Amino acid sequence: MIRVVVDSIRVSLLTQHRVVVLRETDSKRYLPIWIGPFEADAIAMAIQGHEPQRPMTHDLLKAVIGDLGGQIAHILVNDIQDNTFFARIVIEQRGRMVEVDARPSDAIALAVRTDVPIFVEARVLDQAGVFFDEDEQATPPEPQTGTLTGGSEPESEPDLNDDSMSIFRNFINTLDLDDPPKGGSEKSS
Repeated sequence: MIRVVVDSIRVSLLTQHRVVVLRETDSKRYLPIWIGPFEADAIAMAIQGHEPQRPMTHDLLKAVIGDLGGQIAHILVNDIQDNTFFARIVIEQRGRMVEVDARPSDAIALAVRTDVPIFVEARVLDQAGVFFDEDEQATPPEPQTGTLTGGSEPESEPDLNDDSMSIFRNFINTLDLDDPPKGGSEKSS
């Protein structure tokens, strides 16, 4: 098991999909995991110290575990299958360890609320972890499918350079923005 911390939560400006970026504590290796917007908000709120007026789902789970005599020991991102991540919430209750299956986003939201360590299995980091230089962004490409939770298979980003963008630049330069068409109709005769 390798200890990680929440490095950041990123939002794609094009699609509004979210990714939580975990960083290995002893290196510059990162593990980006696509998550849903509600889970991203739940993680961000806890990291920023915002207390909701009413308990959110992760606050409720934290309270239930505590009221039942349990204490969260740590969470573990323990597997990746078909680009979907899996996690376990490890709970100590009356001298025994209980492991509960969870989505990584929910486990991380609970971990940041309870200030417990987050671990990743070495083979998961070996398979899905990435190294970034100081100048690079730790955000993976968009997922191919509409799945936001877990790690959907990323698409490769198109190579956008001056040549590939010239057709758009030429079109934009031909627009007469000072004299827009009148009447608001897009019909042509």
